[in-house]
Amino acid sequence: MDAVSELLADVRARGAVFRQAIVRPPWALRMSSGASLTLATMLNSPAWIVPDQREPVRIEAGDIAVIRGDVPYSVADDPATSPSAVVTEADYCSATGGGERAAARTCGTPAAGAAVLLSGAFERQGELSAQLLQALPAVLVVPAQERPFPSPEQVAEEITRDRPGQQLVLDRLMDLMLVSALRSWFDDPDAGAPAWCRAMDDPVVGTALRLLHDAPAHPWTVAELAAKVGVSRAALARRFTALIGEPPMTYLTNWRIALAADLLRKTDRTVDVIARKVGYSNAFALSVAFKRLRGARPSDHRKRETEQRSG
Repeated sequence: MDAVSELLADVRARGAVFRQAIVRPPWALRMSSGASLTLATMLNSPAWIVPDQREPVRIEAGDIAVIRGDVPYSVADDPATSPSAVVTEADYCSATGGGERAAARTCGTPAAGAAVLLSGAFERQGELSAQLLQALPAVLVVPAQERPFPSPEQVAEEITRDRPGQQLVLDRLMDLMLVSALRSWFDDPDAGAPAWCRAMDDPVVGTALRLLHDAPAHPWTVAELAAKVGVSRAALARRFTALIGEPPMTYLTNWRIALAADLLRKTDRTVDVIARKVGYSNAFALSVAFKRLRGARPSDHRKRETEQRSG
């Protein structure tokens, strides 16, 4: 699995806030789901993403907008339109027509001149995803002409159906839309995607990254890594640092701590077992590195995560 796939693996659609909103001008919706990542696309008309304390961003029909969860925002027909409804985690809108599941996924009544907004929320499951979320711009827009998959029309068609396994299908379609949007971002050299994404295509650094990710517990040295890649130690260190922004062993340490944090959150394994799994000789060695990078011991990190989930 490549680094991007690993980072995306723990970002999953949360079907409770996947909705289609049919609205008539003037309209504006305040997005307040609390999700770490949201996605919005217009089916047949343009709209504006209006982040708090930031410039509005226009999206054309078919564009995909990916918005970080720490960016409060509204979606509107015009930046000057005041929100008339708030989209929360509990329910997308206050007036869903009928009791059927397919109807509950749609807010509003189809009419000539109405705009159709498709929107969904993604829940961050693990620490690895945090690296992706931190790298994203506040609002990322992928133009429709870049042919994101699936198309908004395909998603809209699924929303109106009511078949067995429907929510799972919708969630996976949203996952595909996110991956498609991020692929376009990664592939654009002028888009400002993080270096560790673009470096996966580099024959030297990409190979080194895959080796580190496939075996994080291995006692790597720069010399051994360089030998596996087929270049000199100095050449690997120089190229890795230039593309990634940090030396190979620093990157490995950060990756191991991210893996450890994820295991502390997801499992009840002891700190000693987790330490050995991610490349440390014992719990003490992991605790020293973990506290240096995260400001807390592994046990304190696990306790805080547990309290946050239960609260």
